[in-house]
Amino acid sequence: MNAVLRRALVCSATLVLTLSATAACGKAGGDKKDSAAGGDSTSIGLLLPENASSSRYESFDKPFIEAKVKALCASCTVLYNNAEGSAAKQKQQFDTLLAQGVKVIVLDAYDAASTRDWVKEAAAKNVKVIAYDRLATGPVSAYVSFDNEKVGELQGRALLDALGPQAADADIVMINGDEADPNAAQFKTGAHKILDGKVKKVVYEQSGQWNPTVAAQKISAALTQYGKNGFQAVYSANDGMAGAIITQLKGAGVKIPVGGQDAGLDAIQRIVSGDQAYTIYKAYRPLAESAAELAVDLLQGKDVKPVAGASVDSATDTNIPAKLLDAKVVTRNDITTTVIADGLYKTSDICTPDYAAACAAAGLK
Repeated sequence: MNAVLRRALVCSATLVLTLSATAACGKAGGDKKDSAAGGDSTSIGLLLPENASSSRYESFDKPFIEAKVKALCASCTVLYNNAEGSAAKQKQQFDTLLAQGVKVIVLDAYDAASTRDWVKEAAAKNVKVIAYDRLATGPVSAYVSFDNEKVGELQGRALLDALGPQAADADIVMINGDEADPNAAQFKTGAHKILDGKVKKVVYEQSGQWNPTVAAQKISAALTQYGKNGFQAVYSANDGMAGAIITQLKGAGVKIPVGGQDAGLDAIQRIVSGDQAYTIYKAYRPLAESAAELAVDLLQGKDVKPVAGASVDSATDTNIPAKLLDAKVVTRNDITTTVIADGLYKTSDICTPDYAAACAAAGLK
């Protein structure tokens, strides 16, 4: 073989090897790009609805979910946003998570009826959505909440207990949650199941929209329409609205039982002082930790049915794997055995100087 031919063969072989290596590198680079386009397999989106009428989301749900996710998956991160009471803002936050490539979103929908197309878009991208606390519409992969109709029943029974023997002759006012929230409808249904036929009449019933300002306006309208002695108790769907209602009633010189829900610290203090009759304690830690467990399982491709243990139907879908927890009534006599026993609050959190005398009278030390 002459030198020229030998050099040509060597160069050809080198070119083939170079092209093969380049192709191989290109394929590896392509895989990496595809993986990035497919999303971040270690991030979980968390979208919570508001922070005006309840302090629970920032104080409890968010940190509990973040901590449990980290305990179950050390490499996982939680990408968090709060809608601040805006369905439009929450939709933008949801879209941003999809663009970031997350594979699981824990969604506490501000407006559950509006989420159908969001969740369908996520499903088309193989993104799993967990409906948290309230049941979003669309093909969600799992749902974790409390048995909300039973929560309403607890509220109704607690209001009857607060009225005592005068319940049968009592006219009451009901300030319900936002009509766009399926939970609010379930609370209302449960409360009516207990109250109807046990009180004289519901003389005034309106939605407070989970907004303390709106609730205050509604109770003022009830006072104007029925007078100071026109009703004997108020059902409020949550504590944020209950606080505003109590302020308005106090301003009018009216002292009657008012109940709420969420076991916020300010509500517990109002119960200690006698301003609020009861709240409903929905233990946030097991709720949040259940959501975190479901999220990590979905992220890792596991079956969620063993964790869920039940199923529910939404307005758009059926047989959604669901985990439903139980709630508790908290009155002045139950504070120690509920929110304090569970470590939600310390006695010192509740018994600030303004409430020291009331705490002493209630036996809180």
